[in-house]
Amino acid sequence: MDLENIQPYYFGDISCWSERTEVHKAASLGQASHLQHLIQCGASVNIVAVDSITPLHEACLRGQAQCARLLLDAGAQVTTSHGEAGNSDCVKLLIAEGACLEAYDLYYGTPLHVACANQHTRCVKELLNAGAKVNAARLHQTALHHAAKSAQVELIDTLVDFGANIYARDKHNKKPVDYATPDSPAAACLRSHEAIPMSLQQLCRLAVRQKLGTRALKVVVQLQLPKLIISYLCYQ
Repeated sequence: MDLENIQPYYFGDISCWSERTEVHKAASLGQASHLQHLIQCGASVNIVAVDSITPLHEACLRGQAQCARLLLDAGAQVTTSHGEAGNSDCVKLLIAEGACLEAYDLYYGTPLHVACANQHTRCVKELLNAGAKVNAARLHQTALHHAAKSAQVELIDTLVDFGANIYARDKHNKKPVDYATPDSPAAACLRSHEAIPMSLQQLCRLAVRQKLGTRALKVVVQLQLPKLIISYLCYQ
């Protein structure tokens, strides 16, 4: 790797490249007490390794939610949530800290794409309920295309419930159903969604959620609506 041609990431006043530090290792291994000791001794929580990985990335990639919380409380800065889309507890933490739901990577797409490609249904639900755009596309490929490839019916239903376009075509002019194995439950599920129009009730929910965007969960509970309707709007 030619380090001379690499531009470091900047976190506030902190700009640093290094190999994996003790903070990285503790975060990755879930060694919360050791991590807390390192932080109390003044270790940087925003130090960036040569592959652009921070301790927060390490904690979230490994599903170490307690370590992620310690890092965030110590000032770890949230940049994206691409690699963190595998653990729902970590996703919740990052969303609460203001992680960009539409952070876009040219190779991976959005966090929603990553979660769907890796079949992390719980993370997909967290991202969508927080307001992630269900039809965001990379090379015209949507999260539903990824779900169709994964053959996960629950994942497909979740995306459709949040308004995924079952007719979206990618750069190869293929719809999601074209990626499902013929005669599989996933293919049958997609064909069913194509054949049966959305109910007026579902269309209304999608319209309200789209209007409210990322504020939906905070605003909906403040509306003068019956609890049953609020639960429906919050996908509970």
